[in-house]
Amino acid sequence: MVKVAICGGSGYAGAELLRILAAHHKVKITAVTSEKSVGKKVTDLFPHLHQYANLAFEPLVREKIVSKADLFFMALPHAESQEPVDYLVKKKKPVIDLSADYRLRDEEIYEEWYKVPHKFADTLKKAVYGLPEIYRKKIATARLVANPGCYPTGALIGLYPAVRHAIVDPGYLIIDSKSGTSGAGRQSDIAFSFCEVNEGFKAYAIGKHRHTAEIEQELSLVARKDIKVNFTPHLVPLDRGILTTLYARLTKEMDTKGVLAIYRDAYVKEPFVRVLEEGKYPNVKNIRGINLCEIGLTVNRRTNTLIIVTAIDNLVKGASGQAVQNMNIMLGFDEKTALNTMAVFP
Repeated sequence: MVKVAICGGSGYAGAELLRILAAHHKVKITAVTSEKSVGKKVTDLFPHLHQYANLAFEPLVREKIVSKADLFFMALPHAESQEPVDYLVKKKKPVIDLSADYRLRDEEIYEEWYKVPHKFADTLKKAVYGLPEIYRKKIATARLVANPGCYPTGALIGLYPAVRHAIVDPGYLIIDSKSGTSGAGRQSDIAFSFCEVNEGFKAYAIGKHRHTAEIEQELSLVARKDIKVNFTPHLVPLDRGILTTLYARLTKEMDTKGVLAIYRDAYVKEPFVRVLEEGKYPNVKNIRGINLCEIGLTVNRRTNTLIIVTAIDNLVKGASGQAVQNMNIMLGFDEKTALNTMAVFP
């Protein structure tokens, strides 16, 4: 059994890691940390995680925790992962970081978007971006995997085949995403209280959401040219789920069947991407609680525009499920272990 620790286990991502890994027959959770809940049992915060009734939260003391696990998941807030990740990597421990601290390759771009300096440039260079659909081979040999953000996951899986095959103009990309409130984390904030969110629907951080840099970085690497996008996220009154609609101008005359053929070819071997039949589009209800990205698309011949719709669970394929997928790849396990489940409905 591989011993696993979760640093930052009292948030939604940490809880999802615990839930998913409870079904993993090759790992054992040996430590879980939370600065605010030291001494409390996991079930005090998350009664549904009854399998962890004897596991208590402890403080993140790096010198003590390093010997408790073979692999570490870091589910800490942005900027707080930098130092402990650097420490664990230098101690030769495999790390999967769910924060944004090691996603952006350029530390100056990281500072521009996250307003804090990156202090560990050498460790940053070792990080592999953890989107298996693009970087599976690199993830397999990585010691540090930067788990993608939730919005970038849906956007990048949706745009990757079109940009890679140069069938769309990379200078005209519009990303419109709607997310459930769990994407904001488990925090006490009036903006995310029931009365504020229920029956509401609003855009936020227009043109300045921090995930923009991540999306632009990865699309630029695929296109081999600098790409800028228009990205607008929205908050909707759902617990979980992200529906993303992507608009891209075609560079050649194509119909929906032709584009679908490209997407099916790109993802035919991907266990956690499902390309839907022509005329069908994703619904966040159908991916609730599972590690899957569904894709539907159409070509608007009148405007020569490719319109792609993706749906993911922001806490699973957009966070903890993808982290477990990356762990499976890193450790040489079957990639689908603990993840080959069906959505909860209704």
